[in-house]
Amino acid sequence: MNAIERVANDRDDNATGPDAGRAARQQGEGRSPDDLREFVEATATRLGIPGVAVGVWAGGQEVYACHGVTSVDNPLPVDQDTLYEVGSVSKTFTATALMRLAADGRVALEAPVRRYVPELVLSDERAAAEVTVSHLLNHTSGLDWAILADTGEGDDALAAHVAQMAELALIAPPGTRASYSQAGYNLAGRVAEKVTGLTYERAVASLVLEPLGLSHSLYDTADVMTRRFAVGHNPGEDGAPSVARGWRRWRANNPGGGLMSSVADQIRWARFHLGDGRGEGGARILPAEALHRMRRPTVELRGSTLGDAFGICWFLRDVDGVRTVGHGGSANGQFAELLLVPERDFAVVSLSNAGPNGIPFNQAVARWALEHYLGVVDRDPRPLPHDPARAREVAGRYDNDAMTLVIAAGPTGMTLEVGIKPEIRAASDGEMPPDYPPAAMGLLPGDGDEYIITEGGLQGQRGFFTRDEDGTIVGIDLAGRMSVRVATA
Repeated sequence: MNAIERVANDRDDNATGPDAGRAARQQGEGRSPDDLREFVEATATRLGIPGVAVGVWAGGQEVYACHGVTSVDNPLPVDQDTLYEVGSVSKTFTATALMRLAADGRVALEAPVRRYVPELVLSDERAAAEVTVSHLLNHTSGLDWAILADTGEGDDALAAHVAQMAELALIAPPGTRASYSQAGYNLAGRVAEKVTGLTYERAVASLVLEPLGLSHSLYDTADVMTRRFAVGHNPGEDGAPSVARGWRRWRANNPGGGLMSSVADQIRWARFHLGDGRGEGGARILPAEALHRMRRPTVELRGSTLGDAFGICWFLRDVDGVRTVGHGGSANGQFAELLLVPERDFAVVSLSNAGPNGIPFNQAVARWALEHYLGVVDRDPRPLPHDPARAREVAGRYDNDAMTLVIAAGPTGMTLEVGIKPEIRAASDGEMPPDYPPAAMGLLPGDGDEYIITEGGLQGQRGFFTRDEDGTIVGIDLAGRMSVRVATA
Protein backbone atom coordinates (compact mmCIF):
# COMPACT_ATOMS: atom_id res chain seq x y z
CA MET A 1 0.00 0.00 0.00
CA ASN A 2 1.15 3.59 -0.72
CA ALA A 3 0.47 6.72 1.34
CA ILE A 4 1.41 10.39 1.36
CA GLU A 5 3.42 12.18 4.00
CA ARG A 6 2.69 15.90 3.96
CA VAL A 7 5.91 17.93 3.93
CA ALA A 8 4.42 21.40 4.19
CA ASN A 9 7.05 22.40 6.70
CA ASP A 10 9.65 21.98 3.94
CA ARG A 11 8.01 24.46 1.58
CA ASP A 12 5.82 27.54 1.49
CA ASP A 13 2.35 26.24 0.63
CA ASN A 14 1.40 29.73 -0.54
CA ALA A 15 4.10 29.70 -3.25
CA THR A 16 2.21 28.49 -6.29
CA GLY A 17 1.98 29.28 -9.99
CA PRO A 18 4.58 29.43 -12.76
CA ASP A 19 6.93 31.79 -10.92
CA ALA A 20 7.16 29.40 -7.97
CA GLY A 21 7.75 26.45 -10.31
CA ARG A 22 10.46 28.31 -12.24
CA ALA A 23 12.21 29.29 -9.00
CA ALA A 24 12.12 25.71 -7.79
CA ARG A 25 13.57 24.46 -11.08
CA GLN A 26 16.41 26.93 -10.85
CA GLN A 27 17.01 25.83 -7.28
CA GLY A 28 17.01 22.17 -8.37
CA GLU A 29 19.58 22.75 -11.10
CA GLY A 30 22.13 23.79 -8.52
CA ARG A 31 21.11 21.36 -5.79
CA SER A 32 23.88 19.86 -3.70
CA PRO A 33 23.90 16.15 -2.78
CA ASP A 34 24.13 17.33 0.82
CA ASP A 35 20.60 18.73 0.56
CA LEU A 36 19.22 15.28 -0.24
CA ARG A 37 21.24 13.64 2.52
CA GLU A 38 20.11 16.19 5.09
CA PHE A 39 16.45 15.77 4.15
CA VAL A 40 16.70 11.97 4.20
CA GLU A 41 18.44 11.87 7.59
CA ALA A 42 16.06 14.37 9.17
CA THR A 43 12.94 12.65 7.85
CA ALA A 44 14.09 9.14 8.77
CA THR A 45 14.94 10.35 12.28
CA ARG A 46 11.60 12.14 12.68
CA LEU A 47 9.64 9.09 11.54
CA GLY A 48 11.72 6.55 13.46
CA ILE A 49 13.01 4.50 10.51
CA PRO A 50 16.12 2.43 11.44
CA GLY A 51 17.59 2.30 7.94
CA VAL A 52 16.86 3.94 4.59
CA ALA A 53 18.43 4.07 1.15
CA VAL A 54 17.53 6.77 -1.39
CA GLY A 55 18.74 7.32 -4.93
CA VAL A 56 18.07 10.08 -7.46
CA TRP A 57 18.85 10.20 -11.18
CA ALA A 58 18.80 13.83 -12.34
CA GLY A 59 20.79 15.87 -14.80
CA GLY A 60 22.64 12.78 -16.00
CA GLN A 61 24.01 12.01 -12.53
CA GLU A 62 23.27 9.52 -9.76
CA VAL A 63 23.02 10.81 -6.19
CA TYR A 64 22.62 8.54 -3.17
CA ALA A 65 21.67 9.19 0.45
CA CYS A 66 21.83 6.21 2.82
CA HIS A 67 21.18 6.51 6.54
CA GLY A 68 20.90 4.22 9.53
CA VAL A 69 21.24 0.48 9.99
CA THR A 70 20.02 -2.78 8.53
CA SER A 71 18.60 -4.06 11.83
CA VAL A 72 18.16 -2.74 15.36
CA ASP A 73 19.25 -6.16 16.70
CA ASN A 74 22.28 -6.74 14.44
CA PRO A 75 23.10 -3.29 13.09
CA LEU A 76 25.21 -2.74 10.00
CA PRO A 77 25.37 0.59 8.16
CA VAL A 78 23.05 0.85 5.16
CA ASP A 79 24.82 1.59 1.87
CA GLN A 80 23.74 1.78 -1.78
CA ASP A 81 24.28 -1.98 -2.24
CA THR A 82 22.28 -3.07 0.82
CA LEU A 83 19.48 -5.41 -0.22
CA TYR A 84 15.87 -4.59 0.66
CA GLU A 85 12.68 -6.46 -0.09
CA VAL A 86 11.11 -4.29 -2.78
CA GLY A 87 7.71 -6.00 -2.62
CA SER A 88 5.42 -5.21 -5.53
CA VAL A 89 8.11 -3.30 -7.42
CA SER A 90 8.94 -6.91 -8.40
CA LYS A 91 5.94 -6.76 -10.73
CA THR A 92 7.78 -4.36 -13.02
CA PHE A 93 10.40 -7.07 -13.58
CA THR A 94 7.76 -9.71 -14.31
CA ALA A 95 6.00 -7.39 -16.76
CA THR A 96 9.25 -6.45 -18.52
CA ALA A 97 10.22 -10.11 -18.86
CA LEU A 98 6.82 -10.84 -20.47
CA MET A 99 7.29 -7.85 -22.78
CA ARG A 100 10.62 -9.29 -23.89
CA LEU A 101 9.01 -12.65 -24.57
CA ALA A 102 6.31 -10.82 -26.54
CA ALA A 103 8.91 -8.90 -28.55
CA ASP A 104 10.58 -12.22 -29.39
CA GLY A 105 7.26 -13.63 -30.62
CA ARG A 106 7.05 -16.20 -27.82
CA VAL A 107 4.05 -14.64 -26.05
CA ALA A 108 1.04 -12.83 -27.54
CA LEU A 109 -0.19 -10.31 -24.99
CA GLU A 110 -3.81 -10.49 -26.21
CA ALA A 111 -3.83 -14.29 -26.22
CA PRO A 112 -5.80 -16.23 -23.60
CA VAL A 113 -3.67 -17.28 -20.64
CA ARG A 114 -4.79 -20.85 -21.31
CA ARG A 115 -2.74 -20.87 -24.51
CA TYR A 116 0.30 -21.01 -22.21
CA VAL A 117 -1.21 -22.44 -19.01
CA PRO A 118 -3.88 -24.85 -20.31
CA GLU A 119 -4.43 -26.32 -16.86
CA LEU A 120 -5.76 -22.99 -15.49
CA VAL A 121 -9.03 -23.36 -13.60
CA LEU A 122 -10.86 -20.40 -12.08
CA SER A 123 -14.10 -20.20 -10.13
CA ASP A 124 -15.84 -19.13 -13.36
CA GLU A 125 -15.16 -21.17 -16.50
CA ARG A 126 -15.94 -18.33 -18.87
CA ALA A 127 -13.44 -16.08 -17.10
CA ALA A 128 -10.80 -18.82 -17.21
CA ALA A 129 -11.27 -19.11 -20.97
CA GLU A 130 -11.30 -15.35 -21.64
CA VAL A 131 -8.61 -13.90 -19.37
CA THR A 132 -5.58 -12.77 -21.38
CA VAL A 133 -1.95 -12.07 -20.60
CA SER A 134 -2.67 -8.34 -20.97
CA HIS A 135 -5.44 -8.61 -18.38
CA LEU A 136 -2.88 -9.95 -15.92
CA LEU A 137 -0.36 -7.20 -16.66
CA ASN A 138 -2.76 -4.26 -16.25
CA HIS A 139 -4.78 -5.69 -13.34
CA THR A 140 -8.03 -6.17 -15.26
CA SER A 141 -8.13 -9.96 -14.87
CA GLY A 142 -11.02 -9.80 -12.40
CA LEU A 143 -9.03 -11.90 -9.92
CA ASP A 144 -9.22 -10.92 -6.28
CA TRP A 145 -6.07 -9.78 -4.53
CA ALA A 146 -4.09 -12.86 -3.51
CA ILE A 147 -3.85 -16.51 -2.51
CA LEU A 148 -2.23 -16.51 0.92
CA ALA A 149 -0.96 -20.09 0.96
CA ASP A 150 2.59 -21.40 1.17
CA THR A 151 3.18 -23.96 -1.58
CA GLY A 152 6.77 -24.64 -0.57
CA GLU A 153 10.19 -23.71 -1.87
CA GLY A 154 10.49 -26.31 -4.63
CA ASP A 155 10.56 -25.63 -8.36
CA ASP A 156 6.87 -26.63 -8.48
CA ALA A 157 5.82 -23.88 -6.05
CA LEU A 158 4.31 -21.60 -8.69
CA ALA A 159 2.50 -24.46 -10.44
CA ALA A 160 0.97 -25.51 -7.11
CA HIS A 161 -0.01 -21.89 -6.45
CA VAL A 162 -1.83 -21.62 -9.80
CA ALA A 163 -3.60 -24.92 -9.07
CA GLN A 164 -5.31 -23.21 -6.12
CA MET A 165 -6.74 -20.36 -8.19
CA ALA A 166 -10.10 -22.08 -8.56
CA GLU A 167 -10.65 -21.09 -4.91
CA LEU A 168 -9.99 -17.38 -5.53
CA ALA A 169 -12.96 -15.05 -5.85
CA LEU A 170 -13.60 -13.09 -9.03
CA ILE A 171 -14.63 -9.48 -8.50
CA ALA A 172 -15.54 -8.75 -12.13
CA PRO A 173 -15.42 -10.31 -15.62
CA PRO A 174 -11.98 -10.05 -17.27
CA GLY A 175 -11.31 -6.71 -18.93
CA THR A 176 -14.17 -4.79 -17.31
CA ARG A 177 -12.44 -2.97 -14.46
CA ALA A 178 -9.06 -2.53 -12.79
CA SER A 179 -8.38 -4.07 -9.39
CA TYR A 180 -4.84 -4.69 -8.19
CA SER A 181 -4.11 -8.42 -8.05
CA GLN A 182 -1.07 -10.18 -6.65
CA ALA A 183 -2.55 -13.46 -7.84
CA GLY A 184 -2.72 -12.12 -11.39
CA TYR A 185 1.00 -11.37 -11.41
CA ASN A 186 1.89 -14.73 -9.92
CA LEU A 187 -0.10 -16.29 -12.76
CA ALA A 188 1.87 -14.12 -15.21
CA GLY A 189 5.02 -15.59 -13.67
CA ARG A 190 3.68 -19.05 -14.43
CA VAL A 191 3.21 -17.99 -18.07
CA ALA A 192 6.91 -17.11 -18.16
CA GLU A 193 7.80 -20.53 -16.73
CA LYS A 194 5.71 -22.42 -19.25
CA VAL A 195 6.99 -20.45 -22.26
CA THR A 196 10.69 -20.62 -21.34
CA GLY A 197 10.80 -24.05 -19.73
CA LEU A 198 12.69 -22.43 -16.84
CA THR A 199 11.75 -21.59 -13.30
CA TYR A 200 10.35 -18.08 -12.93
CA GLU A 201 13.49 -16.88 -11.15
CA ARG A 202 15.80 -18.30 -13.79
CA ALA A 203 13.63 -16.88 -16.58
CA VAL A 204 13.71 -13.33 -15.16
CA ALA A 205 17.44 -13.59 -14.51
CA SER A 206 18.15 -14.59 -18.11
CA LEU A 207 15.69 -12.15 -19.70
CA VAL A 208 16.26 -9.08 -17.54
CA LEU A 209 18.60 -9.21 -14.55
CA GLU A 210 21.73 -10.58 -16.18
CA PRO A 211 21.53 -8.58 -19.45
CA LEU A 212 21.22 -5.38 -17.40
CA GLY A 213 23.97 -6.28 -14.95
CA LEU A 214 21.64 -6.15 -11.93
CA SER A 215 23.93 -8.21 -9.72
CA HIS A 216 22.31 -6.96 -6.50
CA SER A 217 18.80 -8.10 -7.44
CA LEU A 218 18.03 -11.61 -6.18
CA TYR A 219 15.22 -13.98 -5.26
CA ASP A 220 16.96 -16.81 -3.44
CA THR A 221 17.31 -16.38 0.32
CA ALA A 222 20.54 -18.39 0.27
CA ASP A 223 22.04 -15.82 -2.12
CA VAL A 224 20.74 -12.86 -0.13
CA MET A 225 22.26 -14.18 3.11
CA THR A 226 25.76 -13.78 1.65
CA ARG A 227 25.20 -10.01 1.12
CA ARG A 228 24.40 -7.07 3.35
CA PHE A 229 20.60 -6.98 3.66
CA ALA A 230 17.97 -5.06 5.60
CA VAL A 231 15.31 -6.62 7.79
CA GLY A 232 11.87 -5.17 8.37
CA HIS A 233 10.67 -3.60 11.60
CA ASN A 234 7.27 -3.02 13.17
CA PRO A 235 6.41 -1.19 16.39
CA GLY A 236 7.11 -3.23 19.52
CA GLU A 237 5.11 -3.08 22.74
CA ASP A 238 6.95 0.08 23.74
CA GLY A 239 6.37 1.64 20.32
CA ALA A 240 10.04 1.39 19.33
CA PRO A 241 11.02 -0.48 16.12
CA SER A 242 11.21 -4.24 16.65
CA VAL A 243 12.56 -6.71 14.10
CA ALA A 244 9.80 -8.30 12.01
CA ARG A 245 10.42 -12.03 12.20
CA GLY A 246 8.55 -13.03 9.07
CA TRP A 247 11.38 -11.92 6.75
CA ARG A 248 9.97 -12.97 3.37
CA ARG A 249 6.95 -14.70 1.90
CA TRP A 250 6.89 -18.02 0.12
CA ARG A 251 8.45 -18.71 -3.27
CA ALA A 252 5.20 -18.67 -5.26
CA ASN A 253 4.87 -14.98 -4.41
CA ASN A 254 8.09 -14.09 -6.26
CA PRO A 255 6.49 -12.80 -9.51
CA GLY A 256 4.25 -10.42 -7.61
CA GLY A 257 6.52 -9.42 -4.76
CA GLY A 258 9.59 -11.55 -4.07
CA LEU A 259 12.60 -9.58 -5.36
CA MET A 260 15.37 -8.36 -3.05
CA SER A 261 17.31 -5.45 -4.54
CA SER A 262 19.53 -2.47 -3.73
CA VAL A 263 18.92 1.21 -4.32
CA ALA A 264 21.78 1.28 -6.83
CA ASP A 265 20.25 -1.57 -8.84
CA GLN A 266 16.86 0.12 -8.69
CA ILE A 267 18.34 3.33 -10.11
CA ARG A 268 19.94 1.27 -12.89
CA TRP A 269 16.52 -0.32 -13.50
CA ALA A 270 14.93 3.14 -13.64
CA ARG A 271 17.53 4.35 -16.12
CA PHE A 272 16.78 1.38 -18.38
CA HIS A 273 13.07 2.24 -18.36
CA LEU A 274 13.89 5.87 -19.11
CA GLY A 275 16.00 4.81 -22.08
CA ASP A 276 15.54 3.24 -25.50
CA GLY A 277 15.57 -0.43 -24.53
CA ARG A 278 19.35 -0.90 -24.54
CA GLY A 279 21.51 -1.87 -21.61
CA GLU A 280 24.41 0.30 -20.45
CA GLY A 281 26.75 -1.61 -22.76
CA GLY A 282 24.55 -0.85 -25.78
CA ALA A 283 23.05 -4.34 -26.18
CA ARG A 284 19.39 -4.34 -27.22
CA ILE A 285 17.24 -5.78 -24.40
CA LEU A 286 13.82 -4.63 -25.60
CA PRO A 287 12.62 -2.62 -28.61
CA ALA A 288 12.14 1.02 -27.66
CA GLU A 289 8.53 0.88 -28.80
CA ALA A 290 7.80 -2.05 -26.45
CA LEU A 291 9.44 -0.23 -23.54
CA HIS A 292 7.51 2.96 -24.21
CA ARG A 293 4.27 1.01 -24.66
CA MET A 294 4.50 0.01 -21.01
CA ARG A 295 4.13 3.70 -20.07
CA ARG A 296 0.96 4.30 -22.10
CA PRO A 297 -2.46 4.21 -20.39
CA THR A 298 -4.40 0.96 -20.81
CA VAL A 299 -7.17 1.43 -18.24
CA GLU A 300 -8.23 4.40 -16.13
CA LEU A 301 -8.00 4.45 -12.36
CA ARG A 302 -10.51 6.47 -10.39
CA GLY A 303 -9.78 8.40 -7.21
CA SER A 304 -6.51 6.61 -6.52
CA THR A 305 -3.36 7.94 -4.86
CA LEU A 306 -1.46 5.41 -6.93
CA GLY A 307 -2.28 6.94 -10.27
CA ASP A 308 -4.74 8.06 -12.91
CA ALA A 309 -4.27 4.94 -15.03
CA PHE A 310 -2.43 1.66 -15.41
CA GLY A 311 0.03 1.25 -18.23
CA ILE A 312 1.45 -2.23 -18.58
CA CYS A 313 2.16 -2.72 -14.88
CA TRP A 314 3.14 0.92 -14.24
CA PHE A 315 0.96 3.36 -12.34
CA LEU A 316 0.64 6.56 -14.38
CA ARG A 317 -0.12 9.87 -12.69
CA ASP A 318 -0.07 13.50 -13.73
CA VAL A 319 1.49 15.71 -11.06
CA ASP A 320 1.64 19.48 -11.45
CA GLY A 321 1.52 19.20 -15.23
CA VAL A 322 4.01 16.35 -15.75
CA ARG A 323 3.43 12.63 -16.24
CA THR A 324 4.97 10.36 -13.61
CA VAL A 325 5.43 6.61 -13.97
CA GLY A 326 5.90 4.56 -10.85
CA HIS A 327 5.34 1.56 -8.63
CA GLY A 328 5.52 0.98 -4.90
CA GLY A 329 5.99 -2.13 -2.84
CA SER A 330 5.67 -3.42 0.69
CA ALA A 331 6.76 -6.47 2.66
CA ASN A 332 6.70 -7.17 6.40
CA GLY A 333 8.15 -3.90 7.69
CA GLN A 334 9.94 -3.01 4.44
CA PHE A 335 8.75 -0.54 1.80
CA ALA A 336 9.91 0.60 -1.63
CA GLU A 337 9.02 3.46 -3.97
CA LEU A 338 10.20 3.82 -7.57
CA LEU A 339 9.14 6.93 -9.49
CA LEU A 340 10.12 8.06 -13.01
CA VAL A 341 9.50 11.30 -14.92
CA PRO A 342 10.35 10.30 -18.50
CA GLU A 343 10.01 13.76 -20.05
CA ARG A 344 12.64 15.05 -17.61
CA ASP A 345 14.91 11.95 -17.62
CA PHE A 346 14.44 11.81 -13.86
CA ALA A 347 13.99 9.04 -11.30
CA VAL A 348 13.86 8.69 -7.53
CA VAL A 349 14.04 5.47 -5.51
CA SER A 350 13.37 5.22 -1.78
CA LEU A 351 13.75 2.10 0.38
CA SER A 352 12.89 1.96 4.09
CA ASN A 353 12.78 -0.76 6.74
CA ALA A 354 10.04 0.08 9.26
CA GLY A 355 6.26 0.14 9.31
CA PRO A 356 3.98 1.90 9.35
CA ASN A 357 6.08 5.03 8.79
CA GLY A 358 8.15 3.57 5.97
CA ILE A 359 5.32 4.41 3.58
CA PRO A 360 5.10 8.09 4.58
CA PHE A 361 8.91 8.29 4.51
CA ASN A 362 9.13 7.04 0.92
CA GLN A 363 6.38 9.35 -0.24
CA ALA A 364 7.94 12.31 1.54
CA VAL A 365 11.22 11.62 -0.27
CA ALA A 366 9.45 11.33 -3.63
CA ARG A 367 7.63 14.63 -3.10
CA TRP A 368 10.76 16.41 -1.92
CA ALA A 369 12.76 15.16 -4.91
CA LEU A 370 10.07 16.14 -7.41
CA GLU A 371 9.87 19.63 -6.00
CA HIS A 372 13.53 20.34 -5.37
CA TYR A 373 14.96 18.80 -8.53
CA LEU A 374 12.13 19.51 -10.99
CA GLY A 375 9.96 22.19 -9.44
CA VAL A 376 7.00 19.79 -9.51
CA VAL A 377 4.75 20.23 -6.48
CA ASP A 378 2.47 17.41 -5.29
CA ARG A 379 -0.31 18.25 -2.81
CA ASP A 380 -3.18 16.33 -1.29
CA PRO A 381 -6.73 17.44 -2.12
CA ARG A 382 -8.78 18.85 0.75
CA PRO A 383 -11.84 16.87 1.93
CA LEU A 384 -15.33 18.33 2.14
CA PRO A 385 -16.78 19.42 5.50
CA HIS A 386 -18.16 16.44 7.38
CA ASP A 387 -21.70 15.43 6.40
CA PRO A 388 -23.10 12.91 8.94
CA ALA A 389 -25.80 11.64 6.56
CA ARG A 390 -23.35 10.91 3.74
CA ALA A 391 -20.92 9.36 6.20
CA ARG A 392 -23.61 6.98 7.48
CA GLU A 393 -24.33 5.94 3.89
CA VAL A 394 -20.81 4.52 3.43
CA ALA A 395 -20.19 3.27 6.98
CA GLY A 396 -19.83 -0.46 7.45
CA ARG A 397 -17.49 -3.42 6.97
CA TYR A 398 -15.79 -4.25 3.68
CA ASP A 399 -13.84 -7.47 2.98
CA ASN A 400 -11.45 -8.82 0.40
CA ASP A 401 -9.75 -12.21 0.50
CA ALA A 402 -7.24 -11.18 3.18
CA MET A 403 -8.26 -7.90 4.78
CA THR A 404 -11.16 -6.15 6.48
CA LEU A 405 -11.87 -2.42 6.25
CA VAL A 406 -14.21 -0.86 8.79
CA ILE A 407 -15.65 2.64 8.31
CA ALA A 408 -17.23 4.25 11.35
CA ALA A 409 -19.33 7.41 11.12
CA GLY A 410 -19.81 9.82 14.00
CA PRO A 411 -21.43 13.22 14.43
CA THR A 412 -18.17 15.09 13.81
CA GLY A 413 -16.19 12.80 11.52
CA MET A 414 -15.55 9.35 10.07
CA THR A 415 -12.70 6.87 10.44
CA LEU A 416 -11.24 3.96 8.49
CA GLU A 417 -9.64 0.94 10.15
CA VAL A 418 -7.67 -1.55 8.02
CA GLY A 419 -6.70 -4.98 9.32
CA ILE A 420 -5.73 -8.48 8.32
CA LYS A 421 -8.55 -10.97 8.83
CA PRO A 422 -8.22 -12.93 12.10
CA GLU A 423 -8.45 -16.25 10.27
CA ILE A 424 -5.55 -15.22 8.05
CA ARG A 425 -3.45 -14.32 11.08
CA ALA A 426 -4.38 -17.58 12.79
CA ALA A 427 -3.34 -19.62 9.75
CA SER A 428 0.01 -17.85 9.39
CA ASP A 429 3.15 -19.64 10.55
CA GLY A 430 4.94 -16.37 11.28
CA GLU A 431 4.51 -12.81 12.37
CA MET A 432 2.39 -10.58 10.14
CA PRO A 433 2.34 -6.77 9.89
CA PRO A 434 0.19 -4.97 12.46
CA ASP A 435 -3.22 -3.57 11.57
CA TYR A 436 -3.75 0.11 10.86
CA PRO A 437 -5.77 1.64 13.72
CA PRO A 438 -8.80 3.86 13.00
CA ALA A 439 -7.73 7.03 11.17
CA ALA A 440 -9.72 10.07 10.12
CA MET A 441 -11.01 10.19 6.56
CA GLY A 442 -13.19 12.54 4.55
CA LEU A 443 -15.15 12.61 1.32
CA LEU A 444 -13.74 14.60 -1.60
CA PRO A 445 -15.46 17.11 -3.89
CA GLY A 446 -17.17 15.69 -6.94
CA ASP A 447 -19.81 13.00 -6.93
CA GLY A 448 -19.21 12.35 -3.24
CA ASP A 449 -17.97 8.79 -3.69
CA GLU A 450 -14.23 9.53 -3.51
CA TYR A 451 -12.39 9.88 -0.20
CA ILE A 452 -9.02 10.66 1.35
CA ILE A 453 -7.40 9.47 4.60
CA THR A 454 -6.16 12.47 6.54
CA GLU A 455 -3.96 11.01 9.29
CA GLY A 456 -1.82 8.03 10.33
CA GLY A 457 0.33 5.65 8.31
CA LEU A 458 -2.09 5.81 5.38
CA GLN A 459 -2.34 9.61 5.35
CA GLY A 460 -3.08 10.90 1.87
CA GLN A 461 -4.33 7.55 0.56
CA ARG A 462 -7.28 8.08 -1.77
CA GLY A 463 -9.96 5.74 -3.04
CA PHE A 464 -13.60 5.52 -3.99
CA PHE A 465 -16.84 3.70 -3.27
CA THR A 466 -18.67 1.52 -5.82
CA ARG A 467 -22.46 1.56 -6.20
CA ASP A 468 -24.77 -1.03 -7.75
CA GLU A 469 -27.49 -0.27 -10.30
CA ASP A 470 -29.81 0.86 -7.50
CA GLY A 471 -27.25 3.35 -6.20
CA THR A 472 -26.40 1.35 -3.08
CA ILE A 473 -22.77 1.35 -1.86
CA VAL A 474 -21.44 -2.17 -2.45
CA GLY A 475 -17.64 -1.81 -2.41
CA ILE A 476 -14.61 0.31 -1.63
CA ASP A 477 -11.32 0.65 -3.49
CA LEU A 478 -8.17 1.22 -1.41
CA ALA A 479 -4.65 1.04 -2.86
CA GLY A 480 -6.13 -0.08 -6.17
CA ARG A 481 -7.85 -3.11 -4.62
CA MET A 482 -11.59 -3.57 -4.30
CA SER A 483 -13.22 -4.83 -1.10
CA VAL A 484 -16.87 -5.88 -1.02
CA ARG A 485 -19.31 -4.47 1.51
CA VAL A 486 -20.46 -7.25 3.85
CA ALA A 487 -22.21 -5.24 6.60
CA THR A 488 -23.62 -1.80 7.19
CA ALA A 489 -22.93 0.22 10.32
